[in-house]
Amino acid sequence: MPDMTLDMHAIRLAARKLEEGELVAFPTETVYGLGADAENPAAVGKIYAAKGRPANHPVIVHLAPGADIGYWAEAIPPEAGKLIDAFWPGPLTLILRRAAHIPDAVSGGQESIGLRCPSHPVAQALLREFKGGKGGIAAPSANRFGHVSPTTAHHVRDEFGSAPNSPVACILDGGQSEVGIESSILDLSRTASHGPVLLRPGHISTADIADIIGIRPRMPDAAAPRASGTLESHYAPNTPVALVAPEQWNHVHDRLVLNNRRVASLRRTMPPMPLAVAQFGLPATPEGYAHELYAALRMMDEAGADIILVESPPIDERWQGVNDRLRRAAHDSSGILARLLDEAR
Repeated sequence: MPDMTLDMHAIRLAARKLEEGELVAFPTETVYGLGADAENPAAVGKIYAAKGRPANHPVIVHLAPGADIGYWAEAIPPEAGKLIDAFWPGPLTLILRRAAHIPDAVSGGQESIGLRCPSHPVAQALLREFKGGKGGIAAPSANRFGHVSPTTAHHVRDEFGSAPNSPVACILDGGQSEVGIESSILDLSRTASHGPVLLRPGHISTADIADIIGIRPRMPDAAAPRASGTLESHYAPNTPVALVAPEQWNHVHDRLVLNNRRVASLRRTMPPMPLAVAQFGLPATPEGYAHELYAALRMMDEAGADIILVESPPIDERWQGVNDRLRRAAHDSSGILARLLDEAR
């Protein structure tokens, strides 16, 4: 994260709003979060109301660097300490057993809790200012539930508007999020019976985790805790999304256009597509692709297209987080591409 000048007046105001039970949007290195005092169930309830979020869908609690993890969680396994030393501050959320005195509003009624320490300087300054650095900020992504996550302050205003006609008391602007997709989520609440379980992939991969704790995380099982952003349909624009293999791209695109369908094009390789209503070329690296993905989906969503065609990224571990987000974004659109192509015969 590049150095940036902090507006401490705005940060102090935001901390005060949080302490008063209001909602504050703030930048993290992953995406922008919609924050509330994690120990104030009424304030956390405002997050759910503003987003239209199901009450049983947990949120992640953000902590200041050096925070007392034992205040928030109990029975902390040794793997947690190793991963905290390696990746905090950074885009890794750990699911641990929730301490008895922490309200279950942040966990969707479960006995676990998701914790992470963000690396963005604005987020860290806010966490240090809020309750003298001893509080936690519950913060899912600052968008309506299921929509594309915001990676700029402008995206947050697009979702919720601006005060006073907004459920968000203030928005801290920290530029575009560096990582661009949400944190990896690792369940360590059941290590004795299940070992570590990766609930959501992200910038930190299974190999990265295995390098630190000496074991590859398992994939989620039926009894795994519910976690943020793990529903089958998520991160979705309003326009239907379809993933298309590179070798099928020209065939699919041309059939749709010849049938007068308005197509938005999102590709890694970007030859000009003069008949597309909108097009965007994403970087060829997984880090660059993730950084640009959500802004590109939002841009395509404003084009008035019938469908957004996304060139499928490579299927390997480095692309795990990106492929997870695209799969969920396209989930509710399954069948639409086949129908449009059938109509084009």
